Amino acid sequence: MEICETDALVLSAALAAGEVSAVEVMQATLARIATWNGAVNAIVSLCDDDAVMAEAAEADKTPSKGWLHGIPIAIKETGNAKGLQTCKGSPLLLGQVAEHDDIAVGRLRAAGAIVIGKTNVPEFGLGSHSVNPVFGATRNPYDTSRSAGGSSGGAGVALATGMTCVADGSDIMGSLRNPAAWNNVYGLRPSHGVVPSEPRGDTFLQEIATNGPMARSPRDLAAMLDTMAGPDPRQPNVAAHAPSLPQMHGDLTGLRIAWLGDWGGAFAMEPGVIDLCAAALTSMEAQGQRVDVLSAPFDLDAMWRSWITLRSFFLAGHMSPLYADERMRGQLNANVLWEIEKGLSLRAMDVHKASVVRSDWFKTAATLFETYDVLALPSAQMWPFDVTLDWPREINGVQMDTYHRWMEVVVPASLIGLPAISVPVGFGGPDDLPMGLQLIGRRGADAKLLQLAERWHQATHWPRMRSPKVPT
Repeated sequence: MEICETDALVLSAALAAGEVSAVEVMQATLARIATWNGAVNAIVSLCDDDAVMAEAAEADKTPSKGWLHGIPIAIKETGNAKGLQTCKGSPLLLGQVAEHDDIAVGRLRAAGAIVIGKTNVPEFGLGSHSVNPVFGATRNPYDTSRSAGGSSGGAGVALATGMTCVADGSDIMGSLRNPAAWNNVYGLRPSHGVVPSEPRGDTFLQEIATNGPMARSPRDLAAMLDTMAGPDPRQPNVAAHAPSLPQMHGDLTGLRIAWLGDWGGAFAMEPGVIDLCAAALTSMEAQGQRVDVLSAPFDLDAMWRSWITLRSFFLAGHMSPLYADERMRGQLNANVLWEIEKGLSLRAMDVHKASVVRSDWFKTAATLFETYDVLALPSAQMWPFDVTLDWPREINGVQMDTYHRWMEVVVPASLIGLPAISVPVGFGGPDDLPMGLQLIGRRGADAKLLQLAERWHQATHWPRMRSPKVPT
């Protein structure tokens, strides 16, 4: 068994059967990190080797806690893992050690996972390019001169390189989908409320972010979701979740997909992105799904204005204490300042109007789902860009007016809390780089999306077919 290339559920079964030990898994993991991490900078704040080896030895001596028993995992740097630093890539928070696990992290540990470090992110998790002044940039393993995406960029790279077999992440604006696409793996933004966030601050109004899983196979993604999901009694907007792993081989007969392409020309796209995604949908048709090309179903400009209003409202609510401290304010980067100041300038009616647009899009999407089971869009509008850029200023000659406009394609799912999975669809563009396709379902249809992704995976096995090569 090549431990670092093995899917998590397969590895879990081997550990349970005594075919491999947790010590052997940890040794292989640390060796893979030593081989890869210097080139890609995906895992940061690594735990001491002796400490995690001791945890692995203890796992071999104790009864199984769950399916993750003895499996190493690195937690996204924006999340709290007890005893590890959580600085979110910001010098302002450097040295801040978590006293408690976040809810999702605690659930992964309770299932037996051994936390070995954190995965890199943009500063404060803002933007889809994992670079920050504390740890530097995470590089794409398929071309280390390119971005790995974000904000779960370190997680995507750790998976692609075999440094971990599963990963956690979070998604406001594509942070589980863009890095999955650019690293040839899978990422699932669950239906809003399936995986709880932390019960801090406002838990009623600000519904645009969610935690979720990443993996190299849909079955592992389902197992991770089932572990992370479940209500928290301190939070009001929770959603029921029936375990998705037992449903992985459900009936997909008659499943219909609406291909939204570039939203009638509204999304700027680099050459080749649409063609590669469309080719993947043609292959899905050959597997028995029906695919229809759909015209733009909603005013994209209205959706974008709603999105940036609600996003800034959300971020200002969480981050304004930093802004209130003049010393800290002077050290915030331009993107963080822009979001907070925009949020602080909003009036109550601005937020109300944005939420009305969100409500209108939700109703429109509900009508679409009367006919279609899945909406499909590219996971990104461009191929992985130069790692030295802070963010792309244009796409195919179209100027981007904000630091995140180049990722507008993820907004239709994020704005209304729909589940969306990014599946790898191959390689393309002038430099033969990875791309993904978003499959978006109605709220609560997480298992159906995982079923479709599993059928696609069994036909393509993209993560295994095109593993990255260690840079020489």
